[in-house]
Amino acid sequence: MKLDVLKLDASSAGNIDLAEEIFGLEVRRDILHRMVTWQLAKRRAGTHKVKEKSEISATTKKFVRQKGSGGARHGSRKAVQFRGGGVAHGPRVRDHSHDLTKKFRKLALKTALSAKAKDGKLVVLDSADFSESKTKALAVAFDKLGWKSALIIDGASVNEGFARAARNIPQIDVLPQVGANVYDILRRDTLVLTKGAVEALEARLK
Repeated sequence: MKLDVLKLDASSAGNIDLAEEIFGLEVRRDILHRMVTWQLAKRRAGTHKVKEKSEISATTKKFVRQKGSGGARHGSRKAVQFRGGGVAHGPRVRDHSHDLTKKFRKLALKTALSAKAKDGKLVVLDSADFSESKTKALAVAFDKLGWKSALIIDGASVNEGFARAARNIPQIDVLPQVGANVYDILRRDTLVLTKGAVEALEARLK
């Protein structure tokens, strides 16, 4: 698969061959769904908690007569129907994460890359070097390229000036290739890979 390579000034920098086994797979939505669910589940703290009946501090004395009151026969103020009582079936502290094999996670990342390539929303950038460190200048360059919502993935590390300039631009994310993940790829409209990122991802996923 051949793709044009662009520079930050929107000029051409030749083309690049992309590996079909990484960027040309069939797009399966079920794989992407499982992977995103796995990622979001890992982020959940699972620290939500309410007090149940056994954890409430209240009188255990029978506070109303068994008969003759005209009401129900209550024996505890800890019951869930009383104000200040316990909560029935409330959330407990738990771990929401679940297992997903390395082989499946690798397939999901390939599928996400293939999905962007198939939709024509994959862009290869010659390099993400930017010496000015000025947000305004980089925003102008992005407008010229037509990037409103983009994830930019660089090689082993991200150029410091580029990262600093892109930090305050809305809906623009910058990651090194080691941080490439399915959720961040899918949540932005355009996926931008530097040539270094393409080489690193192909070496990582082959």
